Amino acid sequence: MKQNNRRVGSRFEDLASAYLQERGYYVIARNYRNRFGEIDIIAKAPDDTLVFAEVKYRSTDAMAALEAVTPAKRRQISRIALFYLNQMKAGIDLPCRFDVIGIDGLDRITHVENAFDFVQ
Repeated sequence: MKQNNRRVGSRFEDLASAYLQERGYYVIARNYRNRFGEIDIIAKAPDDTLVFAEVKYRSTDAMAALEAVTPAKRRQISRIALFYLNQMKAGIDLPCRFDVIGIDGLDRITHVENAFDFVQ
């Protein structure tokens, strides 16, 4: 069951990565993992902003997928991002944001840029 979920998740991450690349993003990493957890996509936006993106799927509604990024998940993603930035020795002036990409059962994509702020 777990492997099947991972395969399904990879399909939607593939769709999200292709969507971003078609819009001029450069995908730096997928499924970046550290001791705080995993983030689906790290990419550089066309304006050089570093984007930490969470991909969520819901069969009926992409907006419901966006709502699935709970306050606890936001905090986890923020910690992962901070660890990544420290690991990469990125300067504090590097523009970053947190995006959420929702995908519905018809593979429609809803991309919310700057979906949430850094959470302590």
